[in-house]
Amino acid sequence: MMNGASEAEVARAVSTEKTEAASRPPRPKLGTGFRAPLTDRIAEAIIRVLAFSAVAAIVLIFVFIAKEALPLFWEHDAQDEIGGLSALALPRVWPGHDTATYLWQPVGDIPKMNVVPLFLGTLRVTILAMLIAVPLAILAAIYVSQYAPRRAREILKPAIELLASIPSVVLGFFSLIVVATVVQDLFGLTYRLNALVAAIGLSLAVIPLVFTIAEDALRAVPKELEAAALALGARKHQVVMRVVVPAALPGIAAAVILGLGRAIGETMVVLMASGNAAVMDVFSPGASARTVTATIASELGEVTQGDAHWRVLFLLGAVLFVVTFVLNRLGAIIVERLHRHLTAGGR
Repeated sequence: MMNGASEAEVARAVSTEKTEAASRPPRPKLGTGFRAPLTDRIAEAIIRVLAFSAVAAIVLIFVFIAKEALPLFWEHDAQDEIGGLSALALPRVWPGHDTATYLWQPVGDIPKMNVVPLFLGTLRVTILAMLIAVPLAILAAIYVSQYAPRRAREILKPAIELLASIPSVVLGFFSLIVVATVVQDLFGLTYRLNALVAAIGLSLAVIPLVFTIAEDALRAVPKELEAAALALGARKHQVVMRVVVPAALPGIAAAVILGLGRAIGETMVVLMASGNAAVMDVFSPGASARTVTATIASELGEVTQGDAHWRVLFLLGAVLFVVTFVLNRLGAIIVERLHRHLTAGGR
């Protein structure tokens, strides 16, 4: 009897709930009858316009650069002035030289505009700067996020990030006056301004970017992972190197790639501290270097609009734009794969 009474009560409760649900008005569905407040719609429209404006600005910049660079491929007068398109990338026996060589000397009776020394100079300065900046920035991020006391963290983190607010022209001037003298006296280099001096100054611009992103990635690792490793008997350095750093590896990789993009695109530091000599001494950090960005900055204001030199400088800008875009996409792919590997156990 009690079971029968309980079943009857349950049946009446279910019937009552169904009746009340049927009598209630239907809830409006998002996207059908629901309208967001006017302020929300205005904010959404503004955000959408700003997002598309950023994309449009990038597209317009690339279109402008391409519009000035691409005519070089069909303007025969410009090609004759530079000695043909092959002279941009291949060695050539220039007047006054016995062997084929790479030269960037755009001013003269016979313009010599081979871009290989510029890209090698960019590569040399960038690699040196990253070799200096990445270890310092990542080690500083590990110390600040894992070892430093709270008081020290509150001082060190803003102090390192403050480097990002220093204008690049100030870093270039500091490299020109102070770093160049110290490096020459310390290593006995022949040239006071060289790739090493430019790389040291450039590393000061890269360190705060890599440090900030890497430190945020390290601090974002769940504390439960550290607690579990410590509970298993691991020491602090083992937890950091085997648990925290691998878990933060996608963020650290993103920091390094963004720092690489910053190093490639930097202008004032390398313009003031590299010596600006387009030499092919690839493996000598003590030799002068001339980068693509420094070349564009120093020569674009002195050329005639529309001539061969103008076209080549814009071609350098287009190539630099494409290289930066490819690096960013490659970095995004690497970070995504690292994140998938770490979160899915390699599947």
